[in-house]
Amino acid sequence: MSTTRLDPTSLVIGVGVGAVVAFVVSRMTAKATLVNPGINKASPKVVDMKTLAEIEDLINKSEKGNVVLCRCWRSSNFPFCDGSHAKYNKECCDNTGPLVIKKA
Repeated sequence: MSTTRLDPTSLVIGVGVGAVVAFVVSRMTAKATLVNPGINKASPKVVDMKTLAEIEDLINKSEKGNVVLCRCWRSSNFPFCDGSHAKYNKECCDNTGPLVIKKA
């Protein structure tokens, strides 16, 4: 019975090459994720327009004196934020949050 010796440098290089190959393969086979998963998909471009007067009206009606707008495209109340970004951030290791417009 013969024993084979493996020097530590070769082991480290082998593990490093394996990790790089695994990373490259995972990136090449990963599916692209849509920014907008389902809001108004029939439209070629989603645009929501509000006048300044409408925004001011919403702010005045708000208990907290602000309007919270979605930037992650996951809100069921789009274009307003419903907190869906928290789940999205956890799943995607992201840090997106809403746009908050406050009364001055």
